[in-house]
Amino acid sequence: DYPSDLCVHALFEAQVRRAPDAVALVFEEQSISYGALNADANRLAHHLIGLGVRPDQPVAICVERSPAMVVGLLAILKAGGAYVPLDPAYPSERLRQLLDDAGPRLLLCDAAGRAALGAEAIADLSAVDLDAATAWADQSADDPDPHALGLTARNLAYVIYTSGSTGTPKGVMVEHASVLNVLRALLDVSGLTERDSFLAITTISFDIAGLELYLPLAVGANVVVAHGASAIGLQRYLSHQKITVMQATPAAWRMLFDAGWEGAPDLSALCGGEALPSELASNLGRRVKSLRNLYGPTETTIWATTFLTDTRIEAPHRYVPIGRPIANTRIYLLDGHGQPVPFGAVGELYIGGAGVARGYLNRPDLTAERFLADPFSGKAGARMYRSGDLARYLPDGNLEFLGRNDDQVKIRGFRIEP
Repeated sequence: DYPSDLCVHALFEAQVRRAPDAVALVFEEQSISYGALNADANRLAHHLIGLGVRPDQPVAICVERSPAMVVGLLAILKAGGAYVPLDPAYPSERLRQLLDDAGPRLLLCDAAGRAALGAEAIADLSAVDLDAATAWADQSADDPDPHALGLTARNLAYVIYTSGSTGTPKGVMVEHASVLNVLRALLDVSGLTERDSFLAITTISFDIAGLELYLPLAVGANVVVAHGASAIGLQRYLSHQKITVMQATPAAWRMLFDAGWEGAPDLSALCGGEALPSELASNLGRRVKSLRNLYGPTETTIWATTFLTDTRIEAPHRYVPIGRPIANTRIYLLDGHGQPVPFGAVGELYIGGAGVARGYLNRPDLTAERFLADPFSGKAGARMYRSGDLARYLPDGNLEFLGRNDDQVKIRGFRIEP
């Protein structure tokens, strides 16, 4: 069971009321309390509401990694908007392509974001410069009232684009309720508490970044925002900031080892975004407190399955299993006719439940092709997502990922489609 009527930022606001002076955010030498972060986000949120932000309205954000990035994301959510994250490190042409597709009227940016997008791309937008926070300093520091805004958990939290640097990008529309479910599910399995320190290393253009920001803020833990994700930089954070949780792709964990990292006995490691090789898991698992493998497409909200790697596996496999579905999530392995395959046989992974996204922005044809009625759930209106991933059940009931049924590949967790 999960609070399906709450918005993502409501969990953060509850922690603000509980412990306003606790540290919420650490960035380089700067520490920001829950109360201060909330007040900053609220002032900007009221400013955005005044600029006409309404529920389900896309609001682009293109900023460097900094406290302003987190303030901007929270402010968009609090104002009722759906954020469209753009990484200023991406090629300008791709950023403009995403802007054209999402069609936001409003853009939150900083100097890096302006430079990445170029003057022409933002000429038709209302740009809110996060470097100029004094412009809304006189706004209320109180939480905006979601009821007054007409904001519910069924409204969009974000639109995130998938499919790497080629192919036509697809904007996945994800509702607050879906994010709430994955946060609650991961809190249950991870045991995260207010004593934890979570290192956030992932670009906000990748949906798993949401877990790194909102999961710790939902329990009163602190988020250490990494400025970059170089091996040397990550080693410095891990050794100097008393980090207890870090999420990364297998490629990032391997990069750390290649740079001479020896592990951290108090670190809970989360791994996902691409298949986890058994030899890497064995190496990593020996050097950390715990290692959890996670699987899930953007279309079913961050993660859909989880596997704790110290679980005994009867026979060695080339890759670590992806485990079992998280709470309120259903996994079906189906054949080409949409029928369940026998236990142990290979089938295509279909995912149903609370995490299923609303669909693709401006792509009703593709939405109808990939988001289907769920005939197995028994719930009226239930839908499932056709992932294109192949898997089978192992004898112990855990799922083994077996690759794609098309030409899509993943590089450092990002989907590249031909």
